[in-house]
Amino acid sequence: MQKQSTSYPIIFFLVMFVVGTDTFLISPLLPTLIKFYGISTATSGLLVSAYALGYTLSALVAGPISDSHDRRKILLTGLLCFAGATFFCGLANTFWIMMLARLLAGISAAFIGPQVWGSIPLIVPQEKIVAAMGLAAAGLAVSQIIGIPLGSYLAIVSWRFPFFFIAFLALLLLGLCHVSLPSLNQANATPQLKFTAVYQELWYNQQARLSLLAYFIFQLGNFCSLSFIGTWFNKSFQLSVGQIGTAMILIGCGNLIGTLLSSKLVSFWGVKRTFFGGLIVYILLYTLVATSKTLFVAQILLTLIFVVGGIIFPLFMTNLQATITTARSTISSVSNAAMFLGEALGGFAGGILIANFPGFWGIGIFTALLASISYLLYALTLHFW
Repeated sequence: MQKQSTSYPIIFFLVMFVVGTDTFLISPLLPTLIKFYGISTATSGLLVSAYALGYTLSALVAGPISDSHDRRKILLTGLLCFAGATFFCGLANTFWIMMLARLLAGISAAFIGPQVWGSIPLIVPQEKIVAAMGLAAAGLAVSQIIGIPLGSYLAIVSWRFPFFFIAFLALLLLGLCHVSLPSLNQANATPQLKFTAVYQELWYNQQARLSLLAYFIFQLGNFCSLSFIGTWFNKSFQLSVGQIGTAMILIGCGNLIGTLLSSKLVSFWGVKRTFFGGLIVYILLYTLVATSKTLFVAQILLTLIFVVGGIIFPLFMTNLQATITTARSTISSVSNAAMFLGEALGGFAGGILIANFPGFWGIGIFTALLASISYLLYALTLHFW
């Protein structure tokens, strides 16, 4: 397979940007949808859960299917279904139709992301894999930064318009991928491998098991913190909803900076030193952030945390992709499922901690503790003692 085109990482950046934007798009629309559908605030959260549930369940199936077929065809089919489901969201006139549409969007997205992470090692030269992973992760970072304001601005026309807009972008991206991407079959792929055999291979691979567990534990703490930064800002610093949104955009820029710096640091320090050094700094910063007495200090520390998170996220994916080279899409899908499960459980844990501990103390220490456990598991897995 040819590994020459420099456009592939850019295409993968755009894919992750569009899918990521759809994930964050609905947040600013919830107040409007509450009124439109006549539902409670608590019920509106199901629209977020429907997407996450669809993604998590579908991801467990998407991986083995992708590893037995041409990833290019899976990616194109996923983008087509994703565009249709997102367009369907804009047409939804009842709450339950919207729930179904978000579920379908999540299912479709689960067939897209793994193709990106699984394809990079196949069509990108070895020395550029980390950089390509970083650029794809930057697509998620940018979507996180602008997803919420984009949804707000487009909704000025109508709450339906943001969904139509993302569906249109997905169709344009479908055409670009169709024209630009080569076949993404893996040279040593085994199409005859049964669904259960793929997961048996994953289960009996100790490095893969420990890496996935470490990644889940890290994301559990990460989302525990991320979900309640706004609540902390409101309770401790009396920020309004609009001010919280602005603060989160500024903090989120740190994540983008980190993803762009990742490959440069790896070329200087190496993968292991950058990864483990980043985790240590991440742990130290989270033990400090709860001590913030002013909003300015809190924003600086959180921005630094997001920078470090952006640096190590591509390295998480690089490590996971290296554990099972014959089932790259499966490991990507399971890691995404682990991330969404971490998001669900992290939100639950964070709600308890923010209610029972002053300020950000409970969440900050909890996140630092889980990151420390993740560090130890990775140290055991990668023999970094």
